[in-house]
Amino acid sequence: MPHTICEKILAQKAGLGEVFPGQLVTAKPDMVMSHDNAGLVIRQFRQIGAKNVFDPSKIIIPLDHRVPAESEQTATAHKSIREFVKEQNIQNFYDVREGICHQVMVEKGHVLPGELVLGTDSHTTSYGCVGAISSGIGATEMAALWATGEIWLRVPDTLKVVVNGEFPGGVGPKDLILYIIGQVSAKGADYMAIEYYGPTIESMSVSGRFTVCNMSMEMGAKFATVPADEKTVKYVSSLADRPYQPVYADNDAVYSRELIVDASKLVPQIAIPHRVDNVVPISEVSGLDINQVVIGSCTNGRIDDLEIAANIMDGKQVSSDIRLLVIPGSRSIYLEAMELGLLKTFVEAGALVLNPGCGPCLGAHQGILAPGERCLATTNRNFKGRMGSTSAEVYLSNPKVAAMVAISGKIPTLDEYNSELD
Repeated sequence: MPHTICEKILAQKAGLGEVFPGQLVTAKPDMVMSHDNAGLVIRQFRQIGAKNVFDPSKIIIPLDHRVPAESEQTATAHKSIREFVKEQNIQNFYDVREGICHQVMVEKGHVLPGELVLGTDSHTTSYGCVGAISSGIGATEMAALWATGEIWLRVPDTLKVVVNGEFPGGVGPKDLILYIIGQVSAKGADYMAIEYYGPTIESMSVSGRFTVCNMSMEMGAKFATVPADEKTVKYVSSLADRPYQPVYADNDAVYSRELIVDASKLVPQIAIPHRVDNVVPISEVSGLDINQVVIGSCTNGRIDDLEIAANIMDGKQVSSDIRLLVIPGSRSIYLEAMELGLLKTFVEAGALVLNPGCGPCLGAHQGILAPGERCLATTNRNFKGRMGSTSAEVYLSNPKVAAMVAISGKIPTLDEYNSELD
């Protein structure tokens, strides 16, 4: 029988010849990840009576959500994680200095094409950017996985997304995924796998594919992946030396639905409060006053994102009405941005450059919004209360829009946006 990428990988990890949508399988992931919520996983691990993790080399724990610790409660949780890491000889622990878990997972070579990776964070779908399948699970599930190395999964239906056409100037992967989410809806791909195809996807960098797979979860996707190609192989070959085998769908694989998108017709997209699928073209919110801008996160905190923003801000000043927060996705990105002079550009413009981490995206610290304030961010969620007050508003955009808003204090018109094209 012909099969999709997800079906093939799940069959391999379950030790079966083939699997079908709706089937329950017991799979063995290649790697598993927990961030600060590893403290909760540890408590669950203890409660079920487990003594030792199944394989300390396959558990990755980066601390990123509340770093540095913003409260005694968080500091205590971090302490318990550090103690557990030593007790269990966890080989891949990244303390508060390293960066956002998803970026760290990919850039440290912990995810390779054809692998199955699970993590206790919903945006674990990001790893599809290198041809893997990956998904978020709960703390109790992860505790059982730590103990046994296995997990039950239901084989999902698969949505095939084909993207054709060349992006207009100033439009990119963030606009594409926001548009797709707006078309599919927040529940339109519930517990589905998404496979991305087409010349537009093929022309994207791994970073752009990361953005697309990262936000696929906002449609309800269980998995999201871009088939591995030469770009993927070149990227992962510089990061890891363990063997891997890319997996591809059969030409006649059966998909539950197919969506075709023409990227050449896209304009900058904005997700408006309080749903990620509440997406409109920039012209519908032009002129809106903003109080805070956030550039960064696991969605748009890589070098190409920072370069786009820095090019707009070079020689200019942040509006007196704006607080601009810039958050590189990882320590390595921070260092590269420093070497390239990007951080100097931001600081001279009046931005606050924060340590790599989740910060305001999570809404725990570093940029909490007051009642009635508006934030425009390159992050992935705009739920009510996501960044502080439940009466505040969060808008989502690409890095160029964010940089322009930081300077003017307002969302630009399409003409103003296009006038800033290189």
